[in-house]
Amino acid sequence: MAFSFFNRRKDEPETPAAESSPEANEPRSLFERMRSAVTRTRESLSTTLGTVVALTREVDDASLDDLEFALLASDIGAPTTNEIIGRLRDRALRQGIASGAELRELLKAEILRILTSVAKPVYAPSNPPEVVMMVGVNGTGKTTTSGKLAALYRREGRSVLLCAADTFRAAAIEQLEVWSQRSGVDLIKTKQGGDPSAALFDAASAAKARATEILLVDTAGRLHTKADLMKELDKMVRTSDKVVPGSPHQTLLVIDATTGQNGLQQARLFTEAAKVTGIVLTKLDGTAKGGIVVAIAHELGLPVRYVGIGEKIEDIIEFDPVAFTESLLG
Repeated sequence: MAFSFFNRRKDEPETPAAESSPEANEPRSLFERMRSAVTRTRESLSTTLGTVVALTREVDDASLDDLEFALLASDIGAPTTNEIIGRLRDRALRQGIASGAELRELLKAEILRILTSVAKPVYAPSNPPEVVMMVGVNGTGKTTTSGKLAALYRREGRSVLLCAADTFRAAAIEQLEVWSQRSGVDLIKTKQGGDPSAALFDAASAAKARATEILLVDTAGRLHTKADLMKELDKMVRTSDKVVPGSPHQTLLVIDATTGQNGLQQARLFTEAAKVTGIVLTKLDGTAKGGIVVAIAHELGLPVRYVGIGEKIEDIIEFDPVAFTESLLG
């Protein structure tokens, strides 16, 4: 089986800047980018929450009912919403909630509590590479996310190698080649229909020999119900561990934020089968269902590691619970 390394040729131009205006070239803060990403969710939530917050009288059951509706509409989900509203009702019963403004602060504290309860430091191996495997169902944007993450890690000054282990989907390898060009990262690939575990073995061996810091593995989309594909994924995990003991160090499940609770159900079942360690939430900027971030933390017990906030190569950011909560409700 023939494998190859893919690089940007010296005669190929650098990826042009997406924007040319001075304002567009000024780097935005994490808070500004997160706030922009959750605009639609914030506006949806604020339609109801704004009325509650505007009240100067003590918050009552009717106010909390309105808030419950707003949380459900933002796709925080029934189990998570029930817990949040239950805690707020208990607070109102014991101490009272003097105003809508106080309710907003208490809601922020509850959401932040849920998000930080699952926050875990990323395990960094003592010797490179750190193997990061991208998994998920079809159509969530794994390949695009792999390319964006490669560029993000490069901007952070880390060395990266991409592995094209999605040998099933037509044009998946070619798509990752484009992303490797744009991010300036080497790619190890095989032909379509080849053995993904063999591609991973070759990539892990190369990353280990080069002391590359990050090996990003783009896998084929699959459903947890497809036994053969899940066995294939198990084989890839064993292959990774054979070459780099203890790997993969991260298994990131890519979820499309626009699917809301449907995506959460898929994620719940997939997580059980694939030993997922974290979530990448794509298209957060394109949905009013950003509350799914809170539901993921509460119902799956997993941290959201990164969020996709646009189509450009730089439109992925590390998830920050404080920035998210303040952007949503601040």
